[in-house]
Amino acid sequence: MAQATTPTPDSDRTRRCDVLVVGGGPAGATVATLLARQGRHVVLLEKAHHPRFHIGESLLPANVPLLERLGVRAQVEAIGMPKWGVEFCSPQHSHRSYLEFSQAWDKSMPMAWQVRRDAFDEILFRNAAASGAVAQEGCQVRSVVFDADGADVEAVLDDGATQRWRARFVIDASGRDTLLATANGWKQKNRRHNSAALFGHFRGAQRLEGRREGNISIFWFAHGWFWFIPLADGSTSVGAVCWPHYLKSRDKPLREFFADTIALSPALAERLRDATLIDDHVWATGNYSYSADRCAGDRFLMLGDAYAFIDPVFSSGVHLAMVSAFAGADVVATALDRPAAYPAARRHFERQMRHGPREFSWFIQRMTNPMMRELFMHPQNPLRMQEAVLSLLAGDIYGKTPIWGSLALFKAVYYIGSLFSLPRSWRAWRLRQQLIRDVGAVQGENVIAPAP
Repeated sequence: MAQATTPTPDSDRTRRCDVLVVGGGPAGATVATLLARQGRHVVLLEKAHHPRFHIGESLLPANVPLLERLGVRAQVEAIGMPKWGVEFCSPQHSHRSYLEFSQAWDKSMPMAWQVRRDAFDEILFRNAAASGAVAQEGCQVRSVVFDADGADVEAVLDDGATQRWRARFVIDASGRDTLLATANGWKQKNRRHNSAALFGHFRGAQRLEGRREGNISIFWFAHGWFWFIPLADGSTSVGAVCWPHYLKSRDKPLREFFADTIALSPALAERLRDATLIDDHVWATGNYSYSADRCAGDRFLMLGDAYAFIDPVFSSGVHLAMVSAFAGADVVATALDRPAAYPAARRHFERQMRHGPREFSWFIQRMTNPMMRELFMHPQNPLRMQEAVLSLLAGDIYGKTPIWGSLALFKAVYYIGSLFSLPRSWRAWRLRQQLIRDVGAVQGENVIAPAP
């Protein structure tokens, strides 16, 4: 077991720790748990207080083994709505497409859950504290200054008091605050998928029946796509991911604009015909997709959304965050215990961090293309292509499941089909290039705020 640095008394001006984790979401809480279990002195600082609002309520089947390793599966299951698959709804098709995770290559991960993120994130945060991490809420990190031996971290408490830490290693899990990437100019907007989102929670939404009740539904419409996520408390999360060009057209209050946007999808509007918006709140967030040009350094790692955020159409966010935390815990252990081996471990970590967003992004950037829509609305399984795609949708992209040959064939079918309908594909591509232009549709970056 690793030797933990003895913390200095509270009366000292600067406290010391082995690892300081910025952000108490899924990535930060997970890595803090794992490192604390190694016997290290870990400090986990969260700017808000749990439970706190967060969007991104849909987990993937590949999350389940990670939750089991953390020892929280039963707690998550108690708050979750079982999710067995996905429903795709297209205005160009008269039918619905239903895919289930049990049809994926690996049949051992047939389901996940939809969760209220305030409850889910609090479970992970409290688990970190129970595992031995110093988990502090209401403490926002303002600066991190690195030197050859570690980092000096300054944070501000809710009452305005300043807290200083000296850490051997820092982990940025600050989510869309992107603490290190923003401070150091490493952050880059994703120009190939520029979008923003409007969302709210409804009561009384019409759900699918039986086993499919908890499935996520994806509705395409002219300006992007909607998510429809049923939650265990009876509420339903509904959001629209839209092109900036469309949001720039808003000339009315956000709640009214959101209602008008929902009306553009008759199938979704029917599901919400008897539903009411909870607390009359609509939320908006801009600068939706981005990445940093690095995710690691001599004394730091960046996990989850602190490194990159991609369009949530495949619900990959929590999974990518937790996978990065499991990988990151091993890399930090190497950095602290075997520094000579750290450069190689860091390079492997960097490859893994790029892998997930890259694999999901190929599909995300083509989701509104007519050919991709055809493939999802008419799924077929020659040469196990459907099983491979469902494995990706389940998050099974880091293990030994041999999906890559079949995924390559699926991509080949997509390209060939696009060529056979070249005029339609060309028009769709040109339109998309126009719509994703950054026209200042949503003011502010990485801000999630309710409409007035």
